Amino acid sequence: MPTVGVLALQGDVREHLAALARSGARAVAVRRPGELDAVDALVIPGGESTTIDRLLRIFELAGPLRERLAGGMPALGSCAGMILLADRLTDRAPGQQTLGGIDVTVRRNAFGRQVDSFETDLDVAGVTGGPVRAVFIRAPQVVEAGPDVEVLARLGDTIVAVRQGRLVATAFHPEISGDDRVHGLFVDLVAAAARPGAAAGVSGGPGAAADRREP
Repeated sequence: MPTVGVLALQGDVREHLAALARSGARAVAVRRPGELDAVDALVIPGGESTTIDRLLRIFELAGPLRERLAGGMPALGSCAGMILLADRLTDRAPGQQTLGGIDVTVRRNAFGRQVDSFETDLDVAGVTGGPVRAVFIRAPQVVEAGPDVEVLARLGDTIVAVRQGRLVATAFHPEISGDDRVHGLFVDLVAAAARPGAAAGVSGGPGAAADRREP
């Protein structure tokens, strides 16, 4: 059983922990570097990406997390988590940094304000059993994806879920819909990564740009 952490600085931590547990993982909260060392993979939940970025540095997690990601640790980022895993942002707040790792350009709050939240059904590559119920809350969108990025889902022409190597990101919140299949897909990825001889896959890796600031 893989141990999957949920970054517990802000956001839907309990919901992700519950979905991971239902999907066959040992789910634990991560707030400190020592707790990060003990997990096989990490979920970065939604919330305020600027706040999570600031808290990562306050709790001295930003550097260790970049190192784990560069070393091949699987990660799933939802909503703000997608922003944090992106290499580039179109509308970066002053001083905002990302962890990087996925060769995408992301626009924050691309679907509007809180009052513009909505739910819809999406076909997600790798998820069987029909469309996934997706909840969008102040969601980002991918406006550009590199050649090594697999697009997992689109809403119309808009990219809303991607994968690069062992990193997966969704613009929507899979933890609050009651549909655990995205978490199941991620837990399967984590289990596969733990097998002897498993390769990390193609990924730019956070080491490519240490603080992920825009040039």
